[in-house]
Amino acid sequence: MNKSRVYGLIGNPVKHSLSALMHNAALSRLKIKAKYKLFSLEEKELNPFLANLNRKNIRGLNITIPYKEKALRLIDGCQSNAVRVIGAANTLVIDKKGKPKLFNTDYLGFIRHMKELGVKPKRVAIIGAGGASRAVCFALWKMKAQEVVIYDIDKFRSLSLMKKFNQEFTGTQFLAAGSIEGLNLKDKDLLVNASPVGMKKEDPLLVNPAMLHPGLFVYDLIYNPQETKLLKLARENNLPYANGLGMLLYQGVEALELWIAPKKAPVEVMRRALEKGARRL
Repeated sequence: MNKSRVYGLIGNPVKHSLSALMHNAALSRLKIKAKYKLFSLEEKELNPFLANLNRKNIRGLNITIPYKEKALRLIDGCQSNAVRVIGAANTLVIDKKGKPKLFNTDYLGFIRHMKELGVKPKRVAIIGAGGASRAVCFALWKMKAQEVVIYDIDKFRSLSLMKKFNQEFTGTQFLAAGSIEGLNLKDKDLLVNASPVGMKKEDPLLVNPAMLHPGLFVYDLIYNPQETKLLKLARENNLPYANGLGMLLYQGVEALELWIAPKKAPVEVMRRALEKGARRL
């Protein structure tokens, strides 16, 4: 008898993730005999879990915080070029021979959402220099942005990101800012928050309202809450803005299509499931 395939999300924590909603809605619509599950793993559980994927009939995984970078060290499999450059993976595919391959679909999700929003960034400011920021930087290079300035509270992280991307790529200049003010928002057309600041009610508003200007699009990767203090500020100043729900959708679409190729993901089914889930947050 054909065992039902398993897909899922590994990370810690994962219980509030909306990924299962969109993926199970898609699998159901496509009549694929499979289930998408959430796997909350302590660090000591990660290696044994990854070593037993075939035995559990797990054919694909999404990877979230804090394991996007650790996965590269623990999984002895092929990596896409994007994973190598970004230094983080968010999708694992088990091929027909049972071998793992790592991908990064976060940057593809960002590109697709930017296109949907009609944003064509040229001069960009980013807050945060972690794995999410690196995926956004890779996307911006793909989108032919002219300049990307990154600020992180840990200066080493923003400097190392700047150095790595300038070594890897031409056409986009990557710079590190020593402060939020150093992002020089006055000459930017896109501001991206790729840090976790804004998830909690007590989190500060990092951007001074005086820095905003017409022509600036404000994008926050955070989608829970749906409107962070940063997005509220953008709304109150009549600036165009978006949260990261669209990026979550499209990285999920790209991941699903890697798992079920050559079938295509039912994008609108996944979008509706995500939006319904987000309203409950």
